[in-house]
Amino acid sequence: MSSKHHKIRVGISIGDFNGIGPEIILKSLKDKSITDFFTPVIFGSGKLFTYQKNVFKLQTNFNYINSAKEAQSGKINMVNLTKENSNVEFGVPTEESTKMAIDSLESATQALLDNEIDVIVTAPINKDEMMKYGFAHAGHTGYFEEKAGKKAIMFMVTNDLKVAVSTHHIPVAEIAQNISKEKLKKQITQLTKTLKEDFCIEKPKIAVLGLNPHAGDGGVIGKEEIEIIEPAIKELFNNGTLAFGPYPADSFFQPEKYKAFDAVLAMYHDQGLAPFKTIAYEEGVNYSAGLPFIRTSPDHGVAYDIAGKNRADERSFSEAIFTAIHIFKNREEYHDLMSNRLRPKAAHVNNGIDEDLPMENN
Repeated sequence: MSSKHHKIRVGISIGDFNGIGPEIILKSLKDKSITDFFTPVIFGSGKLFTYQKNVFKLQTNFNYINSAKEAQSGKINMVNLTKENSNVEFGVPTEESTKMAIDSLESATQALLDNEIDVIVTAPINKDEMMKYGFAHAGHTGYFEEKAGKKAIMFMVTNDLKVAVSTHHIPVAEIAQNISKEKLKKQITQLTKTLKEDFCIEKPKIAVLGLNPHAGDGGVIGKEEIEIIEPAIKELFNNGTLAFGPYPADSFFQPEKYKAFDAVLAMYHDQGLAPFKTIAYEEGVNYSAGLPFIRTSPDHGVAYDIAGKNRADERSFSEAIFTAIHIFKNREEYHDLMSNRLRPKAAHVNNGIDEDLPMENN
């Protein structure tokens, strides 16, 4: 459904309720005017959130519903997944909190696939605990890839810094064997498409980091740059994609360097996320790029160490909500422009009759 006809419906999965998930959700929605901008739809438990809002001394009111299609504009909607009391044990993952995290995520995702919500924002989960109870993925990204039937790119974004990772939740020992020229070409091509469609950047420039220290030092410290990364960049560049590198990762994340590009592709999780979280921890957003739907999350975890202490900072979660909304609107606008654009035509005269023929592609 187009955002021109309704406020964007933001589905929210609650994560592990013994972590900081409900706290950052409640704090993100505490301003009474928040529903002027979008329609929140939380997939959780009324009793659980009533308990937690009392802990954090917040005055949030909910509209309790049985499914997302009943959500009302102007209200904070709560899809009540259970009417039972929840046993909250802040700082400790339990079977109950883990199963609720799975139920919330699956319910919100199904609502997204059924077009009952427009975007999904996910609160932090405990991946290890969820896998014990049948969750088959090492994180949200793999889960959403399975639901979409497409590969996603973990893309960490702020206004000034956007970092994608070629490989994410795999052991360090397996990184090199999971990098190939064709994979990098697909990822850089997808990043270019994402930056155009979702972030309104007309001619995106992408910096690609090397895998090895000093980007291999000309082959002295590994040959992946020479054999895989450089050829991928060169082929794409020769075909019009503005990809550059590979750059040594240890010296790249200085403002005068990374701000010259619209996005950065790192080779592995910590190579990209460690500097990103250092630079943009309070406002960073994790975006699953390349999927047919929009999913964002804060760039931090469950934070058991501060759970229940009213110390969680909601800014990254708030940014995740508004980033999802902005991407949804940008994507709509882009697709509208592409569908309504005038196709270039050339006049052709045949026996005195003008005929419009499509121009040849160069």
